[in-house]
Amino acid sequence: MFIRYIMLALESRNGEDPRTIGNLFYICCDELQDISLVDALQRIFSLMERFLQEQLQLAEAEIRKLIDYLISNLPSFFKERLAACYCES
Repeated sequence: MFIRYIMLALESRNGEDPRTIGNLFYICCDELQDISLVDALQRIFSLMERFLQEQLQLAEAEIRKLIDYLISNLPSFFKERLAACYCES
């Protein structure tokens, strides 16, 4: 019974799993570039800054204060990198 299950599972995978298309799956995955967590956080903060300016019409000083507060409460690894990136922009 276990052998039959394994054979059916293998056949199901060969019919439905995109990794069975050969190297096409891996080629598509290689084309997608991963971004680092710091880059992702930086993008989130940039979007938040733009949202706060456009939708809530907060002053630049208030936005800076909010983002500085959020960055200061992150772990030191991210805090150092984001502070450097945020000050440059």
